[in-house]
Amino acid sequence: MTSLVSCTPHQAAPIDPHLSDVTARYLATQVRRGAALHLGCTLWQADKSLLAKLRRKTGFSISNCKKALELHDNDADKAESWLRAQAQAQGWEKATKLSGRRTTQGLVGIHIEGHSGVMVEVNCETDFVARNEKFTTLVSQVTKDFFQQAATATPHPQGVVKESFSEEQLRAVPAGEGKTLGDKLALAIGTIGENMSLPRATRVTVDQDTQLVGYCHPSTVDQDMPRGRYGSILALRTHRPLTEVAKQLCAHVIGMNPKAIGEEGDPKAENPDDETLLVHQEFLSDPSLTVGEVLREEGLQVVDFVRYEAGETQVREE
Repeated sequence: MTSLVSCTPHQAAPIDPHLSDVTARYLATQVRRGAALHLGCTLWQADKSLLAKLRRKTGFSISNCKKALELHDNDADKAESWLRAQAQAQGWEKATKLSGRRTTQGLVGIHIEGHSGVMVEVNCETDFVARNEKFTTLVSQVTKDFFQQAATATPHPQGVVKESFSEEQLRAVPAGEGKTLGDKLALAIGTIGENMSLPRATRVTVDQDTQLVGYCHPSTVDQDMPRGRYGSILALRTHRPLTEVAKQLCAHVIGMNPKAIGEEGDPKAENPDDETLLVHQEFLSDPSLTVGEVLREEGLQVVDFVRYEAGETQVREE
């Protein structure tokens, strides 16, 4: 319930008894308002039900939500806008202060629809934050926002088109409500309190004869999209419906980290453990077969692939 904050009474002239009740009440309200402002008091107390709703909707602290409602006479929409503006400004300030810290942990997000797919890496400082629900939600949002912008690419190219995006490019990607992915990242930095980065992303677009499949590890069955420390996207060509083998191939690329697809006629490494060509590697799900043998049995052709490990680009730079 809305109420006035108690303040030390402010001496005011008596109200004319001949005025109408409505006018008298209005003037009394204005006198109390002037007294509150004169004494530097907050006029409105936060409505408890609005406070609870604002807290649930925004995720900001109770004290900040209470302050926002008090400053805006319990107007929830204005209070929410004020909260987000304050958080954004504080987020950029925090992001600037923490910008020098290393971000070697994080997650990879994958989103595939039809013949287009993206993989985005979002880094943070610690593994603890990488498991934080706010951070995992951020990875999903950033991946989806990037995919929406990627959807403007040519829908049916010839073969496979694989495009790489730098952190500078990613930060400039629109993310709705006049903000960019850079704004969204800064807001998360201000909320979570660790430095974060968007080191890279890849967009893969394929023709009608090619299918995309993606996988992250470790993965969780209740995820709204694949997220994990490792991720891979494979472009596969086949005349048959894809089976579980497609996911197994993605897991193989993550686990065995091939450097190229290769062909059956290419020379093999002397030690199978040193093999870097995908077709010659022992299949992770069944080491009695090579990947090339599995592809022949399944009628599959790997046209291209992308593999990410969160934090690996920063480790290489060091």
